[in-house]
Amino acid sequence: MEYRHLGTSGLIISEIAYGNWITHGDQVEEQAAADCVRAALDEGITTFDTADVYAGGRAEEVLGRALHGVRRESLEIFTKVYWPMGSGRNDRGLSRKHITESLHASLRRLQTDYVDLYQAHRYDHETPIEETMRAFDDLVRAGKVLYVGVSEWRAEEIAAALRVAGELGLDRIVSNQPQYNMLWRVIEPEVVPLCEKEGIGQIVFSPIAQGVLTGKYLPGAAPPADSRATDPTGSRFIRQWLEDGTLKAVQRLRPLAGEAGLSLAQLAVAWTLQNENVSAAIVGATRPEQVRENVKAAGVRLEAGLMSRIDKVLGDVVTRDPARTASPASRP
Repeated sequence: MEYRHLGTSGLIISEIAYGNWITHGDQVEEQAAADCVRAALDEGITTFDTADVYAGGRAEEVLGRALHGVRRESLEIFTKVYWPMGSGRNDRGLSRKHITESLHASLRRLQTDYVDLYQAHRYDHETPIEETMRAFDDLVRAGKVLYVGVSEWRAEEIAAALRVAGELGLDRIVSNQPQYNMLWRVIEPEVVPLCEKEGIGQIVFSPIAQGVLTGKYLPGAAPPADSRATDPTGSRFIRQWLEDGTLKAVQRLRPLAGEAGLSLAQLAVAWTLQNENVSAAIVGATRPEQVRENVKAAGVRLEAGLMSRIDKVLGDVVTRDPARTASPASRP
């Protein structure tokens, strides 16, 4: 495993992070989830990402139990807040009330006294950004949150948070968690340049495009029976990628992965890590062997010529338009 700073902060994280969106508390049984977490720890992963909304809180509970007994100081535990966690009017968003109450609930589920990174899961247009940033700052000062980040924010939203933090002397955000992979590159035109300038690192999710970049989905063929595309929960997040033109382009990546001595999945994860603004790529798993395969992308350096050939192969199936805010994975 290789390790990187989270942006320009002092926090060092594993460049492959383990995430449990969709899987824990939903797609896989708890023992299988615990086995995946153990495999991640054995492979040197120290960074674990989750969110309160994943499986209605069950994903945090499963992760908390799986990490129980592991030396807390050796881990970086990340979670998020924003999406509805109840039917009440204040059970959602980024108000001081919801942020504070949601953190306390997440800490209970995760069985920890603090989280290393607390992330705003989306931008809240109904709450003043000053209220949101001050609420986060208060939790940092209370020692319940060590660092603050955001997820899937536009460049102008990140800039607004930075401006308010500067004006009010509040803790700055250190990270953004966007979807980013060979097929979905909407952060490159605006978000990445801003974040590079401001010292904010990307913690990218879906580096293998919900499994499409593994090559297991074949053009003109039905999806494998045990795949995410056939799962009632996961299928809606992958549907956009299953167009034949995209699947044919992915198959043309096979010889390039072979030249690099990598599987298609490893090539996809390694590709995201070539971007110097990326601090970590989040991988998920339903089986320990998937964890062990994906971590082999750590430390891989792809030649410039290979990167150019990947771009040529994928051609017009790549999405780069920053106006496309509704990514295929709409709730990471």
